[in-house]
Amino acid sequence: MNELENEPAAEKVRIKVWSDYVCPFCMLAEGPLHEATHDLDVEIEWMPFELRPHPTPTLRPEDAYLPAVWARSVYPMARRMGVDITLPTVSPQPYTRLAFEGYQYAAEHGRAAEYTPRLLRAFFQENRDIGRTEVLADIAAELGLDAEGFTRALAEGSYTETHREALRTAEAYRISVAPTLIIGERHRIEGVATAAQIRKAVLDVQAEQAVASGAACGIDGC
Repeated sequence: MNELENEPAAEKVRIKVWSDYVCPFCMLAEGPLHEATHDLDVEIEWMPFELRPHPTPTLRPEDAYLPAVWARSVYPMARRMGVDITLPTVSPQPYTRLAFEGYQYAAEHGRAAEYTPRLLRAFFQENRDIGRTEVLADIAAELGLDAEGFTRALAEGSYTETHREALRTAEAYRISVAPTLIIGERHRIEGVATAAQIRKAVLDVQAEQAVASGAACGIDGC
């Protein structure tokens, strides 16, 4: 038997990404994340973080705050990155609890990776009200999910406790801003990272894993 067959396979580097569907920077963060990791052995997990959970009032695009933030920060960054993104006119902005419960349904049915990017595009590129069950069900159907089962799950609160547990996980990690990336449980990046920053963090974790598994030589020998 080849000796290499006895060596343990390298672990995937897990990247947890806390985001909210009404956060434009979460959409902008997606490109660098995939650019940095497209050829690396990683597992990306989108994690729920509600910026303004009910009953906290959500923001209104007709008020001064959102247009100012977009003009100062979002639009300039989007232009530099070549991302098509527009301040939605949905007012007030939707609560995202239902959308996140839908994420849990999608995760259970094998569509977690597609669900979050699709929700972000629906809000920031298509101006769709992602706080409405029928909108979420249409998107679920686009992803190949059972729209009727999805709608029923949201109506019955089938994933309410699962979502609450996910929010408790965010608290445990002391998440306070979106997006926040935790890479390999070792590196924490808050805000929109560059592809270079993400890639360096992943490669650092891979190197640490290699040493830990004995797949590399250290100062004390091999």
